[in-house]
Amino acid sequence: MLGIKSTSRQRYELLVKQYHTDLYRYAYWLCKDPDITKDIVQETYLRAWKSLDSLLDPKAAKAWLFTILRRENARRFERKQFDYDYDAEQDNLIDTTQVSAAQTYDNEKLRAQIALLPLDYREPLILQVLAGFSSDEIAELLNLNVNTVNTRLFRARNKLRSLLSNAYSGENGHE
Repeated sequence: MLGIKSTSRQRYELLVKQYHTDLYRYAYWLCKDPDITKDIVQETYLRAWKSLDSLLDPKAAKAWLFTILRRENARRFERKQFDYDYDAEQDNLIDTTQVSAAQTYDNEKLRAQIALLPLDYREPLILQVLAGFSSDEIAELLNLNVNTVNTRLFRARNKLRSLLSNAYSGENGHE
């Protein structure tokens, strides 16, 4: 009996260690509030611990955890409606690895343009770029057909390219 519990505990600790950063980053992207992000991630790990025996394929752990996290975020909205503020992300999410002012400016411009994408395009793009999910994994997470995900990713990139082109050409026209 002790061996089973220690194995479960070891599996759980490995999941936390491997995926905590990705889960936190995605949760923050969803809610834009560090305190709520911590709560959602904590609830995700609590539910994961309770359901650890249902995770039969270790290769599916990341998608499994992200699914739990998305459901936890949805539960948050079932309890209370919150205003969704994209500008809060720009103010609170600071990338400390950037050293160049120009690169920082470009990153802010990119985040602002991504925020302008429709949610149907933005969410798959963020899951792919930020969390590193494949199209198949995104389709499973969002309960969509893989072709739909690929189409949305294609359109998201094209729309983002157009938004960025217009944003930068508008700046050059005002100089």
